[in-house]
Amino acid sequence: MTAPFKASDFLVVIPARLGSTRLPRKPLADIGGKPMVIRVAERAKLSLAQSVVVATDSPEIQATCGEHRIDCLLTSEHHPTGTDRIAEVAQLLKLPNDALIVNVQGDEPLIPPELINQVARTLAENKRCAISTVAAPITEVIEINNSNVVKVVLNRSGEALYFSRAPIPFVRDAQSIQSAVHLRHIGIYGYRADFLQAYSRLEPAPPEQAEALEQLRALWNGYRIAVHTAPEAPPAGVDTPEDLERIRQLLGNS
Repeated sequence: MTAPFKASDFLVVIPARLGSTRLPRKPLADIGGKPMVIRVAERAKLSLAQSVVVATDSPEIQATCGEHRIDCLLTSEHHPTGTDRIAEVAQLLKLPNDALIVNVQGDEPLIPPELINQVARTLAENKRCAISTVAAPITEVIEINNSNVVKVVLNRSGEALYFSRAPIPFVRDAQSIQSAVHLRHIGIYGYRADFLQAYSRLEPAPPEQAEALEQLRALWNGYRIAVHTAPEAPPAGVDTPEDLERIRQLLGNS
């Protein structure tokens, strides 16, 4: 029998920086009287995580977290990716190599706590994998050809073969359409701490640069990514002012 999943098995890190081209100062955007990053942290605290930490390059975000009693670490201004920022957190906290860290994006105020648990559980159960993430079936045909919707193809063990903005798998003829399965990648990740330290030393990979998808750096270098297939995608996060208004309508009174 598999041992029950425990809160001590993982922690959540939420990267948050003020620089955003489409939505300036996004982590501090007000949603019903609370900054968005605080909303995200509060959702993460409803998961089984042992602790929740915001990682930022902004003293203003750090001060805001302090006002709301959310743990926050000030990190370097020069990290090229959120993954690099999380790697610094693992160093600052002196996490053991086998520690599990779930990366929750700072613009996901509706993230389901159980999805956070599932990402950690998937990594814990797949010992050969350095990373875990989530996919969900694509139900709208238009999304298959949308380059803003990242697709993933899995092997028979539920591990990622490739991520792409292109429509993968490509359906060659109408006879194959019934058997084709298209999965949308959901941008939440679980990492082992030792992988994070290795990642920060890896050079950007050609497929990563072509697709602008940093998870391809891990695949290019031979790391395995376990993928949990959820029955449906979680509520969308905040990328634009329109997204922010939608979330404010949903959470304005909570």
